Amino acid sequence: MDFLLNPNIAYLFLLGGVFLAMLALATPGTGLLEVGAFFCIALAGYAIYNLSFNGWALAVLALSIIPFVYAMRKPKRELYLGLSILLLVVGSIFIFPGGGIGPVVNPFLAVVASALVAGFLWIAVGKSIQASQKRPSQDLESLVGKSGEAKTAIADEGSVQVAGELWSARSEKPIPSGSPIRVLRREGFILIVEQIG
Repeated sequence: MDFLLNPNIAYLFLLGGVFLAMLALATPGTGLLEVGAFFCIALAGYAIYNLSFNGWALAVLALSIIPFVYAMRKPKRELYLGLSILLLVVGSIFIFPGGGIGPVVNPFLAVVASALVAGFLWIAVGKSIQASQKRPSQDLESLVGKSGEAKTAIADEGSVQVAGELWSARSEKPIPSGSPIRVLRREGFILIVEQIG
């Protein structure tokens, strides 16, 4: 595990772990991102523990989570997503102290890796935020009160066409096929309808 004590390798694991953790927050579900983030951060933690590190840079990394979570919870918060990415990049580049002001991590590696991670986070997380805030394309509640046509005879079951789509339907009174109908309510994906006129 001596290869982990190279600041450049440790930097990549740290950046990858934080990146996967942010993606896991943005798109929870499978557990794969969470497991990947855990292993990357554990390997980076091993390197940070054995190498010296800048406490302020570690604090900056931890602070990058706050604007990220805020950006995920509120609409139109691209500024906070950008701030989170900036904090992530600065904190990870300067995590290992050098002899001077500059980072120990290879500047070319830091710029390329940070640009790739920042760009991907900006696009992927931005799209995740947009998707989570978008209304469903078919709002089932909007069907109540709409008119349509019975495509089959309806009693305990049948089919109606409402809003350009075929739906399962039920009615208290028998409705012949081809009759105009109105949606009274819905029960799950079944529309309760009545005959019009």
